[in-house]
Amino acid sequence: MNILTTGVSEARNTAAQERKGCSDRDMTGAIFDMDGLLLDTECIFQRTWREMAAERGVTLDESFTAAVCGNSREGTKSVLARWFPGTDTEAFMTEATRRVFEKEASTIPLKKGTLTILEGMRAEGWRLAVASSSGTEMVLRNLRVAGIDHLFDAIVSGPDVVHGKPAPDIFLYAAGRIGVPPADCYVFEDSLNGIRAGYASGARAVMIPDMIPPTEEIRALCFGIWPDLGTAWTQILRGHSRGV
Repeated sequence: MNILTTGVSEARNTAAQERKGCSDRDMTGAIFDMDGLLLDTECIFQRTWREMAAERGVTLDESFTAAVCGNSREGTKSVLARWFPGTDTEAFMTEATRRVFEKEASTIPLKKGTLTILEGMRAEGWRLAVASSSGTEMVLRNLRVAGIDHLFDAIVSGPDVVHGKPAPDIFLYAAGRIGVPPADCYVFEDSLNGIRAGYASGARAVMIPDMIPPTEEIRALCFGIWPDLGTAWTQILRGHSRGV
């Protein structure tokens, strides 16, 4: 179901102002991307893109990876249209999703520190959400297969909002679902578009790099950048910011 995001700019501005005055003890919510952050699945997507590109005689480079990571379905289709002129991008996306779905059918590994931060935050009474650009069926299934779906108070997917990342809508909606103001939430992301969206929502954006390193632009938007979620949780508990 699509959620009409009225008043997004007002919510973003209010949250950004509130973020400036937050202390660590005010933070009671956390919103997580899924692929490449909680689950070691982004590499499966990238391998599938390259597999399908090779079948069409196209070689993808790092700019393609940066463009599609964390992007919405419509945004990804726009990227595909540039790289594969004349291609039916909806059919291309559907086939890519089918292949990824098959590859992830049995086992989905967790990224380092996933259980550490989720269980630690739950023990401290934090409210937790997933906000992924992927389709609803894939998000629910992958979290279930990985055995962590029960750790979240809300699960939000791409079809739940009109405007995908880098727009802040999905994080604003997720914050509403867990009942925590965006300024009192951390947003954890591995992608550039995800960090842009998290920052624009007024939350504290934390990057855990996976396929793509942070640029100078992204570093300026991040509250912290750490190598894994376990390290991020340790540093947050200590009141530290920035990291690597």
